Amino acid sequence: MARLVLSAPLDVRLLDKGMSVGEALAAFNAAHGEAGGVVSFLGKVRPDGGVRALELTFYAPLTLPGMEELAQTAINRFVLEGALVWHRVGVMTPGEAIVLVATAARHRRSAFEAADFLMDHLKSAAWFWKRERRDDGWHWIEPRGEDHADLVRWK
Repeated sequence: MARLVLSAPLDVRLLDKGMSVGEALAAFNAAHGEAGGVVSFLGKVRPDGGVRALELTFYAPLTLPGMEELAQTAINRFVLEGALVWHRVGVMTPGEAIVLVATAARHRRSAFEAADFLMDHLKSAAWFWKRERRDDGWHWIEPRGEDHADLVRWK
């Protein structure tokens, strides 16, 4: 298996297949050896409410460029050494990874805040359409009120 090497401070990807979380985080950590803190978040498909599958679709001209701009904003705002933002698209089943965010900073607080900032924006203001399949069919998912409230605190 080829070793994943990151050379840029920004690693943003849309993935239509699974992700190797361990390899990604090991490579990210190695690429940012001077950072005082590395924080990561892994979001997975929950089996809540009888969810059988989750499908994420996207609009190519907006989604990846929007994610890259968001990651660059986080790098600048929180003075990061680097940021990793990987997001799955397509159909996933409960337990599968949806999103991986990692941030590296000189100080831990900046890394924590940046990861939180990125996830709040990906959850509420991203360029994805989500629907879940339950026993009674497919249902579109909208951000919850709490998701919007989380986003407002960054303004």
